[in-house]
Amino acid sequence: MQTLGASIRAARKQRHLTQADLCVQVGMSRATLSGIENGTINEIGIRKVMALCSVLGLELTTQALATRRPTLHTLVDEATQRRIGGKP
Repeated sequence: MQTLGASIRAARKQRHLTQADLCVQVGMSRATLSGIENGTINEIGIRKVMALCSVLGLELTTQALATRRPTLHTLVDEATQRRIGGKP
């Protein structure tokens, strides 16, 4: 949510819009927009996100979550496999 909020804030400022100006265009309260931009709002509806993106010329995309860092056990297994010539 913090990344989304930072992107919205940057796009708003790039277009020289105040929070109040943007809120009028998308029909939401300034408190809600502030919470989105600051990453302090826990839930936000997709319609609100899409409205913000539309006005600001942003595109909402998805991507796979980054894989977690390997455990020590996994790293040891991989090193062992490399030493004996097998595949991890």
